[in-house]
Amino acid sequence: MFAELIVFLIILFTVIALYRELFHPVIVFLLSVSFLLFLGILSPKDVLSGFSNEQIVDVVLLILVSKLLQSTGVLSFFISKMLKETLGYKDFLARMMVFVSSISTIINNTPVVAMVLPYVNDWCHKKKIPPSKLLIPLSYASIFGGMSTLIGTSTNLVVNALTVESGLKPFSFFDFSYVGVPAMVLGFLYLYFVGYKLLPERPDIIKSFLSRRKDYLVETVIKPNSPLVGKTVKQANLRNLEGLYLAEIVRRNKRIHPVSPSEILQEEDILIFVGDTRAVVNLIQNNYGLSLPKFCSLGSDYKELVEIVISNNSSLINKKIRETNFRARFDAAVLAVHRNGERLKGKIGEIVLKPGDLLLLIVGKDFWKKVEDITDFYIVSRLDKIPDEKEFFKGKVLFLIFLFAILLSAFKIVSLFTVLVFILLLAVLFKVTDYSRLKSKLDINFFLIAVLSLALGRAIVKTGLAETFAQGISSLLGGLGLFGYILGIYLITNVLTEFVNNVAAASITFPIALASAGVAGVAPKYFILAVAYGASASFVTPIGYQTNLMVFAVGNYKFRDFFKVGLPLSVLMCILCTTILTFLAGKGGI
Repeated sequence: MFAELIVFLIILFTVIALYRELFHPVIVFLLSVSFLLFLGILSPKDVLSGFSNEQIVDVVLLILVSKLLQSTGVLSFFISKMLKETLGYKDFLARMMVFVSSISTIINNTPVVAMVLPYVNDWCHKKKIPPSKLLIPLSYASIFGGMSTLIGTSTNLVVNALTVESGLKPFSFFDFSYVGVPAMVLGFLYLYFVGYKLLPERPDIIKSFLSRRKDYLVETVIKPNSPLVGKTVKQANLRNLEGLYLAEIVRRNKRIHPVSPSEILQEEDILIFVGDTRAVVNLIQNNYGLSLPKFCSLGSDYKELVEIVISNNSSLINKKIRETNFRARFDAAVLAVHRNGERLKGKIGEIVLKPGDLLLLIVGKDFWKKVEDITDFYIVSRLDKIPDEKEFFKGKVLFLIFLFAILLSAFKIVSLFTVLVFILLLAVLFKVTDYSRLKSKLDINFFLIAVLSLALGRAIVKTGLAETFAQGISSLLGGLGLFGYILGIYLITNVLTEFVNNVAAASITFPIALASAGVAGVAPKYFILAVAYGASASFVTPIGYQTNLMVFAVGNYKFRDFFKVGLPLSVLMCILCTTILTFLAGKGGI
């Protein structure tokens, strides 16, 4: 009983820490698992076994191959053919959702959204349609496709890994399609006929970066011997700048706000402006005696403005901007920051980055080369890159080989692991990539989270906590029969995934699903599938799924926008998934 209580408290800590973003997700899992190791609830073998789990390795390799295909330009070619500028809004919406859902069945949905997002943004700018009318459907469509096959989303592969860890038969490629395909159709119909009407018309966040708004911070420093030194704010004409507002002054770590017109400016004062970032660039270049701080300095090559959004597993998370060394790592400097739902204050260098933050960068000529294989953020601005003809041909050949290899894996002719290793080997042999680029694409954070989540799930089983939860579900929903048991598992997973990441939600509820299947006397696979669908069907909050977070800031959405559009869809998905799974379980299907 004591061990159960300890594990329950650690699970509670994990959920709260992930939701509150107290630490990086890897650190949260590491702390939880380390404490269980220290107490003897988990053994070193329990923790280390995840590193040799073939299904976990499959997930990492699949994400690697997806990013590799993304970098060849071949998928961008297909996107440009599908999403033409001449399309009207409803036609573009339909094509986008069909394409994204379809491609997400075989390629991890996060890279798919990363590829399509700049095209959607570009189309919206040209058509003068707010991106908020398309970006939530983009994210949701990728989720629909990912739910439909074993390899469509990392969630399904992690659930498959948990299944194998439990000594059960692994899922086949199409086991997820019996529910996933109807869910994809339902999602499309909902968004095309109903959901699009609920989408907000938010101002374009990209234009907002370059227009007069008071949501963005820009930091400047008064140079030594500047003509501003000794003048009042009014005398320096800093009160009536077009598109700008002097919000505060930081003087030797002391904040002065609001700023009085009679405040006398001193050397090395840090001036914090809000508003039009382009006006600040002009202010600095027009020799007012101001400069950007050292970490954000403008050189002769730093002329292009680019927008990025911080990814969920970025190494930049929880770091102050001045500690990220953007200039050296990416040949770029952070000019302005936007965070939905929060008014940022103080020096830009002191802002601690969070997932979903939108950054305006000044980039140099080496930026695009340096970020080609980066996973720390996604580019929002569109890069019209014309690929080398020879490299593009290699990409097309590799994509065709990938499709053929996935078919071989789907029909169990060759294992998925063998297929993915073979594709990576071909990519290296034909010089589509090399070791250093492959290494940079490797998502170590995800791999560690997946491995540690297996250990956390094992603790839930070993202490009997899973059985306790299963009995609780039986008491509450057992009166509804098999439907009630499956509904309980789906709901627990789905609610969790809306507030923590989907891997955490799946790892916590998986052992409870197995125990519930035992109580209900039904084959566990239907309960496991309920976990997979519940963990993927994150539509109500922007923080539950990586693709939602990717479009959150870019679309200038509010938290309530996801709730308004996603709640009806979430209810429909819950009814559809649990009904079909109950029917299949009763008939002994799949």
